[in-house]
Amino acid sequence: METNIPEWCQRIPKVELHLHLEGSIPLPTLWQLIQKYGGNAETPTLDSLTSKFTYKDFPHFIQTWIWMTQFLREYEDFTLISEAVARDLAAQNIRYVEAFFSPNDFAEHGLTVQRIAEAIRTGLDRVPQVRISLIPDLTRDTGPDLTKAENVMHAAAELRDLGVIGIGLGGSEQDFPAELFASVYEKARKLGLHTTAHAGEAAGPESVWAALDVLKVQRIGHGVRSIEDPALVRELAKRRIPLEVCPISNMRTGIYSFIDEHPIRKLYERGVVVTVNTDDPKLFGNSLAGEYALLVSQLGFTSEEVKGLILQGITSSWLSDSKKKALIQEFQDDPGWQL
Repeated sequence: METNIPEWCQRIPKVELHLHLEGSIPLPTLWQLIQKYGGNAETPTLDSLTSKFTYKDFPHFIQTWIWMTQFLREYEDFTLISEAVARDLAAQNIRYVEAFFSPNDFAEHGLTVQRIAEAIRTGLDRVPQVRISLIPDLTRDTGPDLTKAENVMHAAAELRDLGVIGIGLGGSEQDFPAELFASVYEKARKLGLHTTAHAGEAAGPESVWAALDVLKVQRIGHGVRSIEDPALVRELAKRRIPLEVCPISNMRTGIYSFIDEHPIRKLYERGVVVTVNTDDPKLFGNSLAGEYALLVSQLGFTSEEVKGLILQGITSSWLSDSKKKALIQEFQDDPGWQL
C-alpha cells in the first residue's frame, strides 16, 4: 500500500456532492443548540452525543435524524450551523460542495423555505474558502400529498440568487416510491432546476430504475444497490449517470456490514460514474479524507484513482462547464495534489 495516504487524503483539495447540511453540524455546535432548547435530558453531555449516533438500521437513523432536527427552530439557528459547517469543510480542504437542506422538516416551527435559505447563505458567506451550492430536499416522508414538496420546488426555482441549484429527494425511500413525485420533478425540469434523488439505498434496484425513468434525474443519491441488477449497472454506465456514493454512511445505516462488502469498486470497474461523499458526517463519525483513505486501504484504490474520483466529482457537479474547467485546473495546480 502507498504510504502517507491518510495525510495526503486530508491535504488534497476535494469536492462533495452528497452532503446534508443538518447532518454535518459539528457536535459542539449541535450541543449548543441542545442546551438552548433544553433537550439535554437525553444527552446530558457533549460526549453522550457520540453514542446517540449509533443506528440499528436505516429506519432507526431516520428516527435519530428527526430527534436531531428538533433543535433547529429559529432562522438564526441555521446561520449558526451553516457557518460552523462551512468552517469545518474548509479545514478539510473541501473547496466546493453541493449541499442538501430539508426545509419541510422545520415547517412546524413556522419557518419558510426562502428565509431558511437566506439564513443558511448568511452563515455560508462568512467562510469564503469553500463555495457551497444548495439543494432543497423535498423529503419523501411528506407522503402522497404533494403540496409541501411542490412548495419547496417552486421556492427553489426562485432562490437561485442564494445559490440554490436544484432539488433532491431523501427520506424513507422504502416507504414512499419515486412515482409519487413524478409530477413535481417534471415541473422542476421545466423550470430549469437540476435534479437528483436518493435511490438504491434503503430500497433495491427498482428504486434506481424509477429515479432514472420516472423522475428522469441527472444524478442518483447513493445508488449502490444497483449492483444487484446487472442490466441496471450497464444502463447507468451507458447513460453516464453519476452516483453520489457514501460508503461509510452505508455501513453505519446497515446497508452493508463491512467495507469489503461495499460495491463501489465493482461499480467503478464496470464503468459507472461514481463520486465519493460523506452524507451526514457528524452523525456517522466520518470525513471525506477518511472515505478516500478507506478506499485505498481496504478496496485497492490507488492514489491516481483517488484523484480520478475527485475530478469525477467536479465533472459530475452542476457547475458551468467553464467553472468545472477552472476548478480542475485549480486542483491540479495545488501543491497538495501530488502524493
